[in-house]
Order: sequence, then structure tokens, then C-alpha cells
Amino acid sequence: MGPIEEIGLLKMDFLGLRNLDVIEDAIDIIRRSRGEEIDIEAIPIDDAKTYAMLASGDSTGVFQFESEGMREALRKVGPTEFADLVALGALYRPGAMAYIPAYAKGKKDPSTVRYPDPRLRAITEETHGCVVYQEQLMAIAREMAGFSGAEADDLRKAIGKKKRDLMATMKDKFMQGLAESKTAPNVAKDLWKLNEAAADYSFNKSHAACYGLISYRTAYLKANYPAEYMAAVISSVMNTKDKVPFFVNRCEEMGIEVLPPDVNSSDHSFVVSAKAIRFGLDAVKNVGHAAVEAILRAREDSPIASIWDFCERVDSRAVNKRAIECLIKCGALDSTNATRKGMLEALPAAQSAGQKAQEDAQLGQGSIFDFGDEPGAGAHVTQAHHRPPISAEEFERAELLAMEKETLGTYLSEHPLTEVRGALRARVDCGVADLAKKQDGSWVTVGGIVTDCKKIRTKSGSQMMFATLDDVEGQVEMLVFKADQSESATVIAPDAIVIVRGRLDHKDRGETKLVVQEAERFEPDADEIARAPSAPSAAPDGPFEVSVDASRLSESFVDELKAVLEHHKGEADVHLSIRTADGRSKLLQFGDGYRVRPSNGLRAELGHVLGPDALAA
Repeated sequence: MGPIEEIGLLKMDFLGLRNLDVIEDAIDIIRRSRGEEIDIEAIPIDDAKTYAMLASGDSTGVFQFESEGMREALRKVGPTEFADLVALGALYRPGAMAYIPAYAKGKKDPSTVRYPDPRLRAITEETHGCVVYQEQLMAIAREMAGFSGAEADDLRKAIGKKKRDLMATMKDKFMQGLAESKTAPNVAKDLWKLNEAAADYSFNKSHAACYGLISYRTAYLKANYPAEYMAAVISSVMNTKDKVPFFVNRCEEMGIEVLPPDVNSSDHSFVVSAKAIRFGLDAVKNVGHAAVEAILRAREDSPIASIWDFCERVDSRAVNKRAIECLIKCGALDSTNATRKGMLEALPAAQSAGQKAQEDAQLGQGSIFDFGDEPGAGAHVTQAHHRPPISAEEFERAELLAMEKETLGTYLSEHPLTEVRGALRARVDCGVADLAKKQDGSWVTVGGIVTDCKKIRTKSGSQMMFATLDDVEGQVEMLVFKADQSESATVIAPDAIVIVRGRLDHKDRGETKLVVQEAERFEPDADEIARAPSAPSAAPDGPFEVSVDASRLSESFVDELKAVLEHHKGEADVHLSIRTADGRSKLLQFGDGYRVRPSNGLRAELGHVLGPDALAA
């Protein structure tokens, strides 16, 4: 698009954000559930409840601030005003992340901020001495280097577009202008280096402010109307297989109950009922938009009373047998007080009777049992004479949960991992939902329940296993090569709770897969379950120490080591002990930008990079 701008035409980029729909839907849900009208343009920008929520790192579902790294940045900075959100949006990107600790320190204690030149105070005071935005670079060029407004904007464009050759043509004028304004030579040199570094990360403030406003509005709705906002968030991801279970489980952690779908009270999307979220019918497998419309029309006059009533009143042309089976399996007809097993057994007869009743109604015919009924009584009332009782026998609990998982994509009433979840967390590196953010080729240990499993025979004649691992928060596909010779293949089976160690593969069309090296059944005893923490520990006890032979040190080795540390950002300092050939050791400390969250995953990746003799504590 460069030539378009060069000939003077205006180039405009239009970005569509799902979050704008989420805000609109949340306002609509609030109107329906609470009777309140929210003018999102008029909400207070200084809501204390919103900033307290963000400062605690509770930002799941909040635009821009959902990742674990961003949640850590929020906890570190502790935002108290809109300017902090704008700055965080600009800082949380490669390169600029290194300034987050300095920003946080300056915010907490302004006396620690140092300005190399007094004129920089007016330019960088709002960002606590850090140069965060392109507009600040423009201000330095104008006010300290003597650039005109147009020249400063040209510099901004060169920095923003990473045009280093164009930047180089401006260096002499920039340095000369600084010299003429009596800027110290060392400061001038650092300021030009800042321009060069900014080409890798800089962000313009106007863009960051617009994004920050959307972030604030989503955070405000979550903090003040949590059930309504989360209902809108889940509705926005109904077509994304892994996202619905993730957000449903976040609701559980927030103390918001998520109720199963119900043919008498659910809508297309997720809605709020008495401070609980009701599952949307559109999210039920094999139930399309037209089917839901037919259900909503059928219940307008009175609630659906039974599976017989459902089949007679809901348009059979819009809702087929497969859709009704899924509605029964997920619990959408539980409000009729019949068992799911009984309804599935009665379905063929109920559907046949319902279709006959609907055909008769279209032809204007009635049953002989209609004679003598009250005027206006419909066929759905009199057909009750033909309805045999529904069996009270029900499926086993495990079967009911499996059917919920099949039709909703998540376990809703209870998860098979609920009882052992804490003990499982203590044995793994991270949750399945975090795998996509980890480096390709990383070694990880994860755990969960196997929900799907199949084997195929390859061209070489050996077997290969594909299995799905679910840990409440997400799912990942596992691959077991030479399954006919692998012990792991005997461990991995449907409904088995397992702990798996393997290597991540992100290469296949951007999908994350786990190549299994070893697997074991997870069968904790009562003591292990009782000892397990309810949540992972957030605070490190001390520095994270790594030991390595000096002979292994090289530039590529250090770069690889830093890459591993950057994928495990946290609060613990990293100490590197370098062992020399004469048996002595030298201790080095990595900078604040390489602080980590100690975990089994970090140890596993370091072991892969450093070798089995590396010492990590």
C-alpha cells in the first residue's frame, strides 16, 4: 500500500472487533435481565471497582488483557487510571515489554524516576519516564532536535513503518539539532538509539487510546455486571469449540452458575436468569437457528410439558430427530420432569404421534377423542389420551456427563475431573489452554481426561494413535507414533484420566498438537487429593537458579536460553551459575525482563536446552 500513500491518496484501514458486538450484546442482556439502560458512552472512566478488578489480574474476557502475560503485567502495574490502560496496551508487545517493570516502579514511587534531560520531564512524565508512544518521539524531535511538525511526522512514519534507510537520512539533522539545543552528547546518542529501538515496537498513542477505551468498557461491564457480560462473551464464541468450555469454567471460578439449556427458558444465545447464565440453544450440537425459532414460537402460549407435547407443538419440518435427541441428551427437556433415558426411549413414538397431529391440523382433521372438548382446545391437549407413561429409569451419572460433553462441548452439571482437579494441577506444568502460547518444540507435562481416541495404520504398516485430552479449561489433540509398540497407547483410552509428557507441535495449519513421549494413569488417593492446593501458588519463594558449563556458552545458546525464559514470565529472579573447567563457578543475574514463574514446564524446557545435568531449583 506504500505507493498509494506516495501519490497522495488516502489509505484507510478498517478493523472489525468481536468485542464491539460483545459490548452491545451485554447491554441488551442487562436491559432484559435488570431493566437497566446502559449508555456505554456515558459510563464513568474512573470506576474504582473496574480498576481494582484489573489490578488483581482478573481480566479474562477483557479486550487486550486476556493473556497470562498481560494479567501479570496488570498485577505488576496496578492500574488506577485510564492512562495506565493505554500505556499497558502499548507496552505489552515485543521489545516494549522490557519497560513494564520501569513503568510499574515509577508509578508506585515517582521519586525513583530519573530524567536524563529536564525537557524530557514534560514529554515522559505521564509514562513515568518511559518513552512509550510515537507521539513522544515526535515531541523529542520537535522540542529538543528542532524538527518542524512535518519533519517530526516523517520521522514517526519511518519509525512506525520500520524504514531504517529513511531514518538514517534524518540522523544527522536530529543529532545537529540536539547539539544546537545544548543536549549532552551522551543523552543525544541515547535518544537516537531510542528512535532505532522504537522501530521494533513503538505504538502511537491515538491507536492505543482507542483500544484502551474498548478494554476499559469491557472491563467495566465485567466488573459491574459480571453475569450479563460473561453471557455475552460466551455467546460470541459459540461456534468456537474450545472457547465455550473455557469461559464456562471461568464463570464457575467467578461464582456464576451456568445452567443447562432449557426449551422453556433458553434463547438463541446465552441469557441471564436470576443471576445465573442460561445456556443458549444455538450452542447445542445439531440444533440450528431455524430449529430454535420453531421452539421459541411453540412455547409462546404455554410451557412445553413433555416430550410428547414438544413433538406435537414444535414444527417437525424445522426440528428433526437428531436435533431432539441432542436436546434431550444435554438436559434441555429436564424441566418436563422426565428422565433423559425415558425420553430417548419414548422419542420414536412421540415423534410419530407429533407428526401425525401436525399433519391432521394442517388438513383440518381431528381425532375422535376431540369430540366434546372445549372450543379452542388443540390437538396437543387431546392427544394426551394416547401417551403411554415415560420410563423413570435413568442413565448412570458417567453416561449423563458424556452426553452433555457430546452435545454441549463441555461438562456442565459436573466434570469428571472436579474431585481430582487440585491434585492434577500439582503434577503438571500448565493447563491445556496455555499450550498454544508456548514455544514450538517445547516439552511439557499436562493432564486431563481422554475424551476421544482412535488408531490408524500408516503406510509403513505401524499404528498411529490420535486422542483428545480435556482438562476442563481446554482440549488438545495428542499423537502417539508406533502405537502398536508404545506403552503410552495402552494407557491412553477413552474416559481415562492421564498425565502426559510430550513435545508441542504448532506447525500443522497453526493448530497445536502434543506428540506423546510417555503417559501414565492418574489415580490419586484420598491423601493426595486432600493435600492438593486449590489454586497454583502465585508468589515465588526465591530466585530460580540454573547451572551450566562455561564451555557451552555461545551467543546462540544464550539467545535460546532467553527465549525459554521469556515464555515463562513471572516474578522470580533468574540466577545463572557458570561452572568453569577448574571447578569454580560465577553467578550472574538476568535482568528484570527475564523474571520467571517457576514450574515443571520451565524445568523441562531448560532440561531440553541445557541437558540433563543442568541444575534448576
